[in-house]
Amino acid sequence: MMSVLDEYEGADESSVVSSMLWVRNLRRYIRSDVDLESEAMLELQTRKILLHIFKEKQRKSAKAGIIPSFYKRKPEDGSISHTVQRLAKYRFLKKQSDILLNSDDLDAMWLILRENCVIDETTGSEKVNYEDFCQIASLCTEQIGSKCYRFFSPSNFMKFGKDESGRIPILPFYLYVMRTVSLTQARIDMSELDEDSDGFLQPYEMEAYIRGLIPNLAQLCDMPTEFVQMYCHIAAHKFFFFCDPSRRGKACIKKILLSNCLQELMELHQESEEGDAENTENWFSLASAQRICDAFLDLDKDGNSTLSKEELQGYADGTLTDIFIERAFDEHVHHGKTVIGNPWEMDFESFLDFVLALDNKDTPEGLTYLFKCLDLHGRGFLTAADIHILFRDVREKWIQVGNYELCTEDIRDEIWDMVKPVDPLRITLSDLIACKQGGSIASMLIDVRGFWAHDNRENLLQEDLEPCEPDAAGRT
Repeated sequence: MMSVLDEYEGADESSVVSSMLWVRNLRRYIRSDVDLESEAMLELQTRKILLHIFKEKQRKSAKAGIIPSFYKRKPEDGSISHTVQRLAKYRFLKKQSDILLNSDDLDAMWLILRENCVIDETTGSEKVNYEDFCQIASLCTEQIGSKCYRFFSPSNFMKFGKDESGRIPILPFYLYVMRTVSLTQARIDMSELDEDSDGFLQPYEMEAYIRGLIPNLAQLCDMPTEFVQMYCHIAAHKFFFFCDPSRRGKACIKKILLSNCLQELMELHQESEEGDAENTENWFSLASAQRICDAFLDLDKDGNSTLSKEELQGYADGTLTDIFIERAFDEHVHHGKTVIGNPWEMDFESFLDFVLALDNKDTPEGLTYLFKCLDLHGRGFLTAADIHILFRDVREKWIQVGNYELCTEDIRDEIWDMVKPVDPLRITLSDLIACKQGGSIASMLIDVRGFWAHDNRENLLQEDLEPCEPDAAGRT
């Protein structure tokens, strides 16, 4: 180490020492007679030295009136800064993982909770008061360790509803602990895959996370090996549809953890008791992914791995209007794939967005996709004339199948009554989201089947409320 420092003495020492304060501090430390102490003491001393240097630099910057830097270039791969950053990240994530409760710890906590609770004679639920809560905290700390103590804080106790005796049910508390542990583990796993440590995941990183989950998900563990890559691609696409609305190609880890998508994915931990047809309601189920692939392949008549407007018109049994298909291509497929001399065609990526928007019309993300198609002139709002144009195709399809005549003005007035827009002459995306009926209104304007569902909503509601009666064979 002394030879390295001596090399600096042959150079322009004033420039080197002034720009590299750590060289001067390290030389002073080595030439001193201080004995080497424990690693913890060395870490503490190093921290004090660096903190002193940092504060001195802050003081000089404040005195000179320098604007603090708000952007720092990411270190290059292979550099010392990059290596130190990766090592620090690894040590931090390992420390967080070590203090996380495992399945055995959670089982032990549940056992302690049940052994030290009381049964509510009215509801039959198991509850604890604050004194019992503190006692359970001590028992858990003795048997499990200090890593569980943070869950037994007074603020956590106050998060749960209490009865007249000041007791909380133990089941919601235990579920809270389990969900916290699960989300923390998920965040650690995602952070390990975040190569540039910016708190965002790119599509291939999200696919890697899902691929790592597959062996632990009961409903996916038997997935054919050759389908794994396609499944991960389809599953990751939903996360980016909802968590990357600006289509920047990366999704915030915090937003992913708080999204309903992750909760829907984690539902696959439970063994499925339903048939494949019912299981397609979960986007992340194997049956759903296979259904989407089969739908795309069935529509792709020429087998060129893209869909033309004519081919997409066959989606949903041809009930979507021609103008909606045209607008979907105008707004969402102009960056798709094309063959020289041929018009734009929808690739599989755009098809996934299309399906997600139609399956999630009641969400802000789905409505945002559909509103761009409904906004015929790109003005950010719909007028009565737009409603007339959009509903014209629905009316034609409606009459073609033998239904009664429709009055477009009545439908327009009904839509205005449903939305109640801020501006009585125009409907904006915010109006559609705020009225809580945006999905139904969008369906009425793009899908004859959606209009039929709205027209028969009272009968459909009555059918849902009535119990199923057995037929002559005893079937329901």
